Amino acid sequence: MATAMPARARFAFLIHPRTDVSADLAVVNPLLGLVPTGVVEKAMARLPLRPWVHGSIEAADRPGEPFGEIIGVPLSPRLLLGPDRALVQRQVDAAVDVAVARGATLVGLGSLTAPVTAGGAKLRRRTDVGVTNGNAFTAAITVEAVERVVGVLPSRPVIALVGANGSVGTAVARSIARAGLAGDLLLVGRTPSSLAALAGDIGGRWSIDMADCRSADLVVLMTSAADAVLGGEHLKAGAIVIDDTQPRNTQPDLVERRPDVLIIDGGVVSTPGLRRRGRYLGVPDEQSFACLAETALLALDGQQGHGTIGRPSLEQVDRVRRLAAQHAHLGFGLAAPTSFGHPVAVPGWNTPAVQPAVPQDLAVAPKALAEEASR
Repeated sequence: MATAMPARARFAFLIHPRTDVSADLAVVNPLLGLVPTGVVEKAMARLPLRPWVHGSIEAADRPGEPFGEIIGVPLSPRLLLGPDRALVQRQVDAAVDVAVARGATLVGLGSLTAPVTAGGAKLRRRTDVGVTNGNAFTAAITVEAVERVVGVLPSRPVIALVGANGSVGTAVARSIARAGLAGDLLLVGRTPSSLAALAGDIGGRWSIDMADCRSADLVVLMTSAADAVLGGEHLKAGAIVIDDTQPRNTQPDLVERRPDVLIIDGGVVSTPGLRRRGRYLGVPDEQSFACLAETALLALDGQQGHGTIGRPSLEQVDRVRRLAAQHAHLGFGLAAPTSFGHPVAVPGWNTPAVQPAVPQDLAVAPKALAEEASR
């Protein structure tokens, strides 16, 4: 008698254009790459643009079975973090509505759609779909990267966590403290009261001044700022940086100005078993951002209702690590190290080789934005 396969949830994952809005939207419609970002942002703010289906995902162990979709939110980072909160709420809700209409029972929040919804708390009211912000697995994979980097640092290194009092940062800080990875843990953020409370709880010191990162052997970036916040003046000689941010908080010219510094792309997971079709997502097809990977892991587990909302607990971090091990036949390990998308050598990393990329097909473009760009 055949054994029934366990039920899986269908999921959707929300994305949005990153810092270079025109370049990102050019993969949806080439005409948009010809329009200055400022013009595109004005169109986003003023026109009733619709979310679009950016791509689809299936699990390699169940080919042909609908599993996941990627939904684009027509807002730039500046608009997402800007003063028009009604616009942001309306567009995020519209994207969730599209996901539900297309059969999703779980929605993951990518990039800035997580912080602008208070880590998904503003979507807790949705009873028609579960929501997860992806921060538990982002924290888990960040800590794994820290564990590997610590192996090449001086004994008892100084580790600075920028954005330590945020949703991902708090979980990373607690995990690093629990594992005893730092000789000196520096918590950097914008809110003194929460930084002081966290430092008092787990040990370490805190600061609201980025310049204090100059004492750190390893700097981990986990902020939700729209622009780069880390400069060469903030880093000691030979420092290593893990940039977990999307949009990212470091710029490629930082490597040119500080060739002694190693910047590693953070939050990237090897997922050869998640076959993605559609437009480019910012990482190779055999890889995923950790927040997307968490959404897929919960869907593989048949998640009903909300997943990670707000700040993830250590229990939630441990749960997604167990799920990653359970579904290791599909990947879910730390991706090979890259810097601004280019492979870099990090001694002791030893990530297994990834599988070949899957050919892409077309996704549905946001028609109104394309029409605006062609005028």
